Amino acid sequence: MQHRRPPIALTCGEPAGVGPEVAAKAILDMKGRVPFFWIGDPRHLPVQTSFAEIKAPHEAYDVPAGVLPVLCHLFPAPAEAGVANFANAQGVIDVIARAVDLVKTGQASGICTSPIHKKILKDGADFAYPGHTEYLADLAGVDHVVMMLACSELRVVPATIHIALKDVADQFTPEVLEETIRITANDLTQHWGIERPRIAIAGLNPHAGEGGAMGSEELDWMNGLLDTLRGQGFDLKGPMPPDTMFHARARQAYDVAICAYHDQALIPIKTIDFDGGVNVTLGLPFIRTSPDHGTAMDIAGQGIANPSSLIAALDMAWDMAERSAKDSDI
Repeated sequence: MQHRRPPIALTCGEPAGVGPEVAAKAILDMKGRVPFFWIGDPRHLPVQTSFAEIKAPHEAYDVPAGVLPVLCHLFPAPAEAGVANFANAQGVIDVIARAVDLVKTGQASGICTSPIHKKILKDGADFAYPGHTEYLADLAGVDHVVMMLACSELRVVPATIHIALKDVADQFTPEVLEETIRITANDLTQHWGIERPRIAIAGLNPHAGEGGAMGSEELDWMNGLLDTLRGQGFDLKGPMPPDTMFHARARQAYDVAICAYHDQALIPIKTIDFDGGVNVTLGLPFIRTSPDHGTAMDIAGQGIANPSSLIAALDMAWDMAERSAKDSDI
């Protein structure tokens, strides 16, 4: 029998959010093109969901297209759409850890994570991490990871993530930018097959400092760091004025843009493709994608949640897994 690559593990995320709903929609819309299974409590799925419980990930291949394979993970309580339950907080955390165990043991090819409600996890289970990304890094035993948002027209990486704007200038350091560049380049080569990625670096300040008139970081250290890395073979552009690097013509000149802070990166990609953006964690020893939206508690249970971003995240996880497998066979 031909060996089949392990399927993608999809975590349930916040049970009271739109995660269960879009998972049920995705399995119907994707018509079997990506093998994946959902880890969670079947009681949290919409009542009309067609699902089949499996005992092990590989059994997802035996489930008919359009039927959601469910690796059961029972929670203490049912889920009420739009109303988070502190009792279920630890279950959400445990599902993420279970997915990591499955991918680390080769039973899953990658992880796609549904959105979590960070405050509920903190208040209900003392969740000590700013978000998914940091928790996954801890589970993987790595010190530094990079968040990339991707759609068909743009890839962006914020070098600093969930911090206040007033703290960016202190935390956006030469060490942080260099490590972000190295991790980004390595993953684009490994998982996207781009031999020498073209990387655009956004300046920290308006107009990239305009020769020191609007800030000095570009002159003080960014130019020197980028020149040093260019000498090591990196294809780097910048520091570029952030307000002119995201229009359609400018985007053709690079494969990924690295930005100084969260909104500098996320505003352009969410403007270009709000529904189809995918969150990818670079620097992990396994593949992890996530839809680029939150729990959307305000519309949960109404049947109107858009599954496009989840579908794109599952597609991307599978494409990355296939490309990585091909490269390892060379």
